[in-house]
Amino acid sequence: MQKKPLKILMVAPLKREVSQDITAARNKFVFDLSKKLKEKGHNVSILGTGDSYIKGVKVIPVIKKAFNKVEKEFENPFYAHTAYLAKQAKMLSEIAGDFDVVHNHAYPEFLPLLCYDFSKTPILTTIHSQLTKETDDALSLFKKGFFVAISKSAKKLAKKTEIFQVVYNGIDTSLFKFNKKKKDYLLWIGRLSQAKNKKGNFMDPKGIRWAIKLAEETNEKLLLSGNVEDIQFFKQEVRPHLSNKIKWVGKISKEQPLTKKEVSNLMSKAKVFLMTINWNEPFGLVMAEAQSCGTPVIAFRRGSAPELIINNKTGFLVDPKDKVKGLQRALGAINTINPIDCRENAEKNFSLDKMVSKYEETYYQILK
Repeated sequence: MQKKPLKILMVAPLKREVSQDITAARNKFVFDLSKKLKEKGHNVSILGTGDSYIKGVKVIPVIKKAFNKVEKEFENPFYAHTAYLAKQAKMLSEIAGDFDVVHNHAYPEFLPLLCYDFSKTPILTTIHSQLTKETDDALSLFKKGFFVAISKSAKKLAKKTEIFQVVYNGIDTSLFKFNKKKKDYLLWIGRLSQAKNKKGNFMDPKGIRWAIKLAEETNEKLLLSGNVEDIQFFKQEVRPHLSNKIKWVGKISKEQPLTKKEVSNLMSKAKVFLMTINWNEPFGLVMAEAQSCGTPVIAFRRGSAPELIINNKTGFLVDPKDKVKGLQRALGAINTINPIDCRENAEKNFSLDKMVSKYEETYYQILK
């Protein structure tokens, strides 16, 4: 029996717009999901920034432009941003009754729930961030909400919050095209975090230091790119290592400097993609994107990596205790990986269509 189309409201982050060109993972997720749901016949609206745009999707503006475009206008950006987040939560409570389902992707996730009337419309919250003890405590207070984890490993971090469903993020396998012919370089793409430890050293959650060390010890070519949250991190930890073998691609920017098409081009030609993370990544879209291009992934066995990589088939999972030696061993065996296996894993488990169908199924489940 054909299920009726739904009226769905997406609650989007306010720091960036939701659009075709956006590369930030959470906003790109909202774009892809909303676009596909619209194509499947659902009525989709976005409660977010006024400069967001998806053909056929109504935008309900909380702020005229994405906050990162206007934050310099405010004397106190923190107060201004949180003021708009409060406005978004209040607007949501007033219009939620006009929809069948509310899907919350706000950053942080719990703010829209603070003044939400759970008797009006069911609200589904995708937990995009790492579920820390503090986040878990906060989300667990909202017993009538429905929560989605983006990986099984992320779900395990929920000690108090009841997770309704696990839904893997999806990628556009038509954009991240398969390419069997590879060039002779390693690729690392990630965020240079501004977070520091108690000693004042950069924490490097994405592990760029490991990628650089691997390249230096093996004399391999390495391409690096990503968004630089703190220029000092780049100057201190990356720039001194750049050479004719280790190169930075794109400009130095707080936002990802490369388009998705440029990222796809780099991934499709890379010999291997490096996921040398120092933290429990909740998902890691880049691992799925690389495999979609037929590019194997070498990753530290942390977070969701074991769910995205089939060890010894689409890449290698390295024990973090083995450090660079473990990465070297994996790199030495990289030619045993069949690019076709990588592509098939991405298509089967991490496509946009797979993700959208799973969310569609979840919406109908909570409406019961």
